Amino acid sequence: IPSLPLPSSMHLIQVDSVQRWMEDLKLMTDCECMCILQSKPISIEKDEQNELILSSQYSTCDNLQLLLKRAWIISTELTRIAQKLEKNRWQRVHSMTVRVNCHVRSMINEYNTFTRNSSEEMHQLNKTIVVCCIFSPSSLSFLCLSRCIQTEDEQILKSMKSCINETLTTIAQYFGQLIELVLTHEAQNLLRQIELSDSVYVTESAISSLFSLTQEGAHLCRIIAKEGGVVVLFKICRQDCFRCLYPQTLRTLASICCVEEGMHQLEKVDGILCLADILTDNTHSEATHAEAAAVIAQITSPHLTFTQHLSSFLENMEEIVTALVKLCQEASSGEVFLLASAALANITFFDTMACEILLQLNAMKILLAACSDKHIVDTPYSRDQVVTILANMSVLDQCASEIIQGNGVQLLMEMLFERSSSGNSAEVAACERVQQKSAVTLARLSRDPEVADAAVKLSCIPRLIKLCRSPTERNNSDSVLVACLAALRRLAVMSPDGLEDSDFQQLVKPRLVDSFLLCTNMEESFV
Repeated sequence: IPSLPLPSSMHLIQVDSVQRWMEDLKLMTDCECMCILQSKPISIEKDEQNELILSSQYSTCDNLQLLLKRAWIISTELTRIAQKLEKNRWQRVHSMTVRVNCHVRSMINEYNTFTRNSSEEMHQLNKTIVVCCIFSPSSLSFLCLSRCIQTEDEQILKSMKSCINETLTTIAQYFGQLIELVLTHEAQNLLRQIELSDSVYVTESAISSLFSLTQEGAHLCRIIAKEGGVVVLFKICRQDCFRCLYPQTLRTLASICCVEEGMHQLEKVDGILCLADILTDNTHSEATHAEAAAVIAQITSPHLTFTQHLSSFLENMEEIVTALVKLCQEASSGEVFLLASAALANITFFDTMACEILLQLNAMKILLAACSDKHIVDTPYSRDQVVTILANMSVLDQCASEIIQGNGVQLLMEMLFERSSSGNSAEVAACERVQQKSAVTLARLSRDPEVADAAVKLSCIPRLIKLCRSPTERNNSDSVLVACLAALRRLAVMSPDGLEDSDFQQLVKPRLVDSFLLCTNMEESFV
């Protein structure tokens, strides 16, 4: 039977539909193939044996890393779909939707593979997300495929955009709930293993996995803290049979205590008393003492806004400070010294009484001596901690004589030349802090004529002028500039003959703010 001729307009519609179908077909079939392949076992053996292979190849930590990576990809893709939708790039929206569906199915399959006892709530969320993404008439896939009609009607497009955006929001909410449940479930499993196991090997493995989780960010630390992680880990630190695990346990505790929930838990279990006991117990290894110092450094950080938990810290402060000074004195490596000195530096911010205790313990002499050993104080980070302690102690009048006796002015002068050798941004920032704090310390100590005289003899004034006038010398740091101007003005009072008239007129005589503005606008050619 001869075919009837089609009207030209209908023929065009038919060709467009077929072409669009052919374009979409590859993506859709690839997606289905991938999902099916990932759901199938690799070998033809029984399921139990396959499960054994998977569990032996990948640890809980590896599986969670895979899950978090997949979750990050899905979150990123959902954001990008919304961005493409806003720009009316429907072809990209459709292809990206197919890709997101594949990732969602893969993530759910992967998690179900290594989890055998997930909750009913988790199963329900899995189903809901799959339905929202793929199967229902209001699903993301269905809405995006509907765009194939190629309508140009503004009202229809607006309505379709609204539906897709609403679906994206729903998926993101359910997806966030699912990830939260998964991470909580895994944290609970690890903490249960630590709490119930008598085996050092099993406990060590669980703590290692827990530590890896804490490195994924503050949100995971909050989850672990809410599930009682700090309580469980301090129980380990109170059992002699797990002494070999103390360093690893304390390192994990330091990570968890970066969040407020971890701090509250630490207060509830008398964690500070436990840390004081560990630091003052000479039978513990240096590694254990160093990690305990790291926890102290974390919980006393001046950057934290929540410090009410440290009410019990004052009761144990003298013991802790004494132990930390001893650890600085006996440190066998730069890393141990860095952790101990960081804890001391933070404590000097926390309470002024700490500076008086340090003075009584001859800490100034110990720290200055350590700085002369390049194997111990070997990085700008260590020097940053030392000069922080010196700056905070310099408010005490008795510090001046200690500085003179320990050749401390010479050290402060050397710190004004601190420069990064690697160009790493963190190291550059540490060098700026060293320069700033050494200038602050000089300014404070130069109220003593003997210190000011020593600083002048060591040519501190020319160096301070150089830092003020040359932005590159201070890495364009305004904080270093202010500190150097303050130190220069203090020394100029004690030794006015040390400055040329132009330096005096520009850097000393005007108001500090005027000198600051002059130096910040100064060109290098003027130096």
